[in-house]
Amino acid sequence: MHSLQIQLHPLPGHPTWPSPANQRGRCGMCSHCMQPVSQPVKAFKPCLTIYSFLYTTLYDSSGYFQKYKEFEKSVRVEEIDGMKVVKNLAVKMEEMFRRKAEATRRLVEAAEEAHHQHEENPDLQYEYFNAVLINEVDEEGNNVELGGEFLLEPNYHFNNLSVNLSLSVVQVPTNMYNKDPDIVNGVYWSEALNKVFVDNYERDPTLIWQYFGSAKGFFRQYPGVKWHPDEHGVIGFDCRNRKWYIQAATSPKDVVILVDVSGSMKGLRLTIARQTVSSILDTLGDDDFFNIIAYNQEIHYVEPCLNGTLVRADRTNKDHFREHLDKLFAKGIGLLGEALTEAFMILSDFNQTGRGSVCSQAIMLVTDGATEMYDDVFEKYNWPERKVRLFPYLIGRESAFADNLKWMACANKGYFSQISTLADVQENVMRYLHVMSRPKVIDHEHDTVWTEAYVDSALNDKSGPTLTTTVAMPVFSTKNETKNQGILLGVVGTDIPLQELMKLIPKHMLGIHGYVFAITNNGYILIHPDLRPLYQEGQKRRKPNYSSVDLSEVEWEDKDGILRNAMVNRRTGTFSMEVKKTVDRGRRVLKMHNDYYYTDIKGTPFSVGVALSRGHGKYFFRGNVSLEAGLRDLEQPDVALADEWTYCNIEEEHEHRHLTQIQAIKLFMTGRRPHLKCDRELIQEVLFDAVVTAPLEAYWTGLALNKSENSDKGVEIAFLGTRTGLSRTNLFVPVDQDFLTAEDKEGVFNADHFPLWYKRAAEQVPGTFVYSIPFSTAHFCLVLLSAVGIQMKLEYFQKKFWTACRQCTALDGKCSISCDNEDINCYLIDNNGFILVTEEQSQVLWLFFGEVEGAVMNKLLQMGSFKRFETQLNNWLTQRSRGKTMMVPCDTEYPAFVSERTIKETTGNIECDGCIRSFVIQQIPSSNLFMVVVDNKCDCSSNHILLIYSYTLDSFEHNESLKCERLKYQKDRKKPESCHPFHPEENAMECGSATRFSGPLAAALLPLITATISR
Repeated sequence: MHSLQIQLHPLPGHPTWPSPANQRGRCGMCSHCMQPVSQPVKAFKPCLTIYSFLYTTLYDSSGYFQKYKEFEKSVRVEEIDGMKVVKNLAVKMEEMFRRKAEATRRLVEAAEEAHHQHEENPDLQYEYFNAVLINEVDEEGNNVELGGEFLLEPNYHFNNLSVNLSLSVVQVPTNMYNKDPDIVNGVYWSEALNKVFVDNYERDPTLIWQYFGSAKGFFRQYPGVKWHPDEHGVIGFDCRNRKWYIQAATSPKDVVILVDVSGSMKGLRLTIARQTVSSILDTLGDDDFFNIIAYNQEIHYVEPCLNGTLVRADRTNKDHFREHLDKLFAKGIGLLGEALTEAFMILSDFNQTGRGSVCSQAIMLVTDGATEMYDDVFEKYNWPERKVRLFPYLIGRESAFADNLKWMACANKGYFSQISTLADVQENVMRYLHVMSRPKVIDHEHDTVWTEAYVDSALNDKSGPTLTTTVAMPVFSTKNETKNQGILLGVVGTDIPLQELMKLIPKHMLGIHGYVFAITNNGYILIHPDLRPLYQEGQKRRKPNYSSVDLSEVEWEDKDGILRNAMVNRRTGTFSMEVKKTVDRGRRVLKMHNDYYYTDIKGTPFSVGVALSRGHGKYFFRGNVSLEAGLRDLEQPDVALADEWTYCNIEEEHEHRHLTQIQAIKLFMTGRRPHLKCDRELIQEVLFDAVVTAPLEAYWTGLALNKSENSDKGVEIAFLGTRTGLSRTNLFVPVDQDFLTAEDKEGVFNADHFPLWYKRAAEQVPGTFVYSIPFSTAHFCLVLLSAVGIQMKLEYFQKKFWTACRQCTALDGKCSISCDNEDINCYLIDNNGFILVTEEQSQVLWLFFGEVEGAVMNKLLQMGSFKRFETQLNNWLTQRSRGKTMMVPCDTEYPAFVSERTIKETTGNIECDGCIRSFVIQQIPSSNLFMVVVDNKCDCSSNHILLIYSYTLDSFEHNESLKCERLKYQKDRKKPESCHPFHPEENAMECGSATRFSGPLAAALLPLITATISR
């Protein structure tokens, strides 16, 4: 069953809405006589019956205007200072981030002290709580080893997962032995973190997951929670592959990966080589740059269009290169010297441009052997400074060429590894991170790093994936005997859900279309309302590659990147531009002029901005009522407050978490909980709205009791919403289902935006109706800003409509023609051209008018009755890649249509194949609707087809060239301030342990290595 929503947008203090009597001279949807086909169709007058019904249901219910009059003298309108808003917001965000960073620093100090006091014991036996094995029993009902009874209780703060707030658990990757001596020793000394985890949570109850990722591979997580393997019994999570670990452990780097594709690499070796390259890509982050070169007797760039350059290692680029890895095949001979030369030249040239990391550099060599040591190449390009590290990965079990490759690693401050099977790949690839981290460890620089927004799928909570940023810091060995080895113990971190950032946003100060957004040093979005969830098969999912969405892709009208570049470079300032915002999933467009205010968030790589729309968004309405009256009306049963708005912060103290927002407001305002952190300004405004809108409850209750007003139960809901997130609702029919599905909840007051219904009503002329039908079959949500509305069954509205249109205002009471006539087609369309009512409901309901009457719509566009706008959206396509179905981003351009408000009535003729088709369109007063009557005797369908479908900007015809340009194009970015490429005290002799030099060769090579390293 379909529903129709009708909203009214009255402005406070301006209840100037014409009554039905005043409309009688210029409304009515009834027909005058139709002229012959050659003449224009006469106007159909709008339906007075429909208008009168809505007036009774809504306008008479708007008695709150009288209430408003009582407080009018105390009301004032203030202009919003956008710069003040954004600076205050930046300070609040800075304080929140600072508290998380302090908790992380306490974990670092505790971990380093615990390790310093610990003596390694290879025979240590220690039982710990393994995250997978806790509460598991064997066939006899006994706890399994490393399991044990572990108390778990559901906790709302942790998304209703069952957790243990006293202890942490340890997760060990499936491919590692969970009783390995290195792991057992690490787990043992890191038990000291439990006390700090608990203390941090007590100091700051807004903290969620805290953890320590060990360089040995295990992951200690607080609070303790049970992990579940996939259907194959595997947990693929390895903390060392996570962005937060990689960014904290190493400095930004430029990397060239050389892959041997000579004939000897056929079969399993090439498979292992592909997996090795893919694992290396996993270790690269958004501050890194890379390229991949395959070599045999020739040099082959895996992505040919990126010859001689590097690209940022964001997820999109890495996935693009992974697709090309499958195209590699082995043949010919391998000329490693030429490949090394090419790699050194790329790194040197790219570094001079200043576009890369301008920090560490490395060459990853994936091969099954090297017949010589290529010291002439190193002598020419890398010695004596040795700015480029070399990491050879020997593929296969044979070690005939191992000595050469290890010598190359040792002579170039790298590390040699041998990979014999696919199972060896992960652990051997990770070893290079320890080498790259040495300078930072020796410098003892605990750089605080912040990740971009990402969806952490390791622990999907019951409400679906959650967008998160992480603050992380490295943990070092402080033992004197290991100082020059630069031993990285691991990384500690804590997650910050982006929902916590949104709670700081003063939504009531941003106006109807205003919003807050934040970006990273790379220009990628941290938060932005245009990045909404996806819905697939009824499940809420986040868009893929969220962390790689650039600000320029959502604020796309900023063609020159002025706003983006200013924010990336952490400036404070303002910017203005005309924008077109799409709503209702791209089907509708709103034109507005936005003023942007931005500044940096100190202590982080982030910048925050506030967008205010001129008109609605520049002014703030303040009222004042007594505390007693406000609290009384706020507690009425028909009142609700926006779920995701923060009137009082009930998360900061454990004792407040059981409170509702209304309960917290009452306790705070009456002085019984003075330590509650509440927004007094917002509360004062919501109390004002509660008092002014109070008369609606009594009116709607009386209306519901009057069965004659709703005898066929056509009206389902009456509702009101205000700019403070307050809503009032009244149900006129019994509700046996949830009116809010997952998709509908995107239409309520959200943490980062106001509802669509609010926005559409606000754009209407004060005192007019907005009619809309949801594009899904679900019922509609309930709230609007400063607007009253009703939801009725669509069938009920259609019946009223057709009944009214059969009435006639002619003197004799007879209609010469009506919508029942087979020679005409009647349509009721909205201001965006979508059909609400027509005779063929099952075929054309919700369709765009131009798809049904293309010739007429084309004519309306030519006459200026409607205007077409092209709008660009971030969209997502389903694509098969590497045997998996995945969602990939693409830019899509949508046409949107908007009626011209000044045109009330228009007639037109269309010439089609020897006949003329006539039509008339007339606006229904006080609404966003138009009545269109079309003469159907003349068929114009073959001559006039209006194409309104979306099209992908990078369509197949020019896909390759555009994709290449995108890969090459480097947007402005702010490089991380910290860089630790090398250290003079670094022990470069720690350069590989997978094999040993042969005796004779070692005697010949070690003096050369020593001489080289001493340079």
